[in-house]
Amino acid sequence: MGLLDTLFGKKRLKGANLDQLFALSTARVGLEADHGLKPSGAAAVIFKPLSAAEFVRAENELQELLDLAATESKSEIRRQSDTYGYEWLVVRDPDFEDLVTTSHLISSELQDRGFGEQLLAALFRFDGESRPVYLIYGDKRAAFWPFVPTGKDQERDNAEELRLKSELEKELPIEQDISRWFALFDAPF
Repeated sequence: MGLLDTLFGKKRLKGANLDQLFALSTARVGLEADHGLKPSGAAAVIFKPLSAAEFVRAENELQELLDLAATESKSEIRRQSDTYGYEWLVVRDPDFEDLVTTSHLISSELQDRGFGEQLLAALFRFDGESRPVYLIYGDKRAAFWPFVPTGKDQERDNAEELRLKSELEKELPIEQDISRWFALFDAPF
């Protein structure tokens, strides 16, 4: 960060520590045993595409890599756009380790090609007792937070999210600033 950035208040966010995604693999046992959260076999990496030719090239290379990863891990990967212009790379795999590894691979490849700023989040769905629970990994903040939609028109269960936060802090790097816990309603899985 240079002098002008300091003077004009521009602050660089810390880059995503994508290896923290693997913390989810080790936390899985506690999530299931202590919280009744079972992996649903679905995850997604969400990013904002660019129209630049270099990004198109990187996406084409990523697709080749995804095809290879899907073949080796037996994961199903599909791509979908949302109404906000974000791309969702949805991964389905009954093996949770493969699900986390494939999500990490997608994010790493985009970051390695210089498009880490385009990464928004990785989303992992768990089946709770009465409704789905999502764990979101925010790439810009390098931390997780729980997201519990109520199933009613764009509402979330804040009390349940805060309860999960306090219980998951021992197992996962949790975003401490709850004002940064954005919701991802209408996930395509």
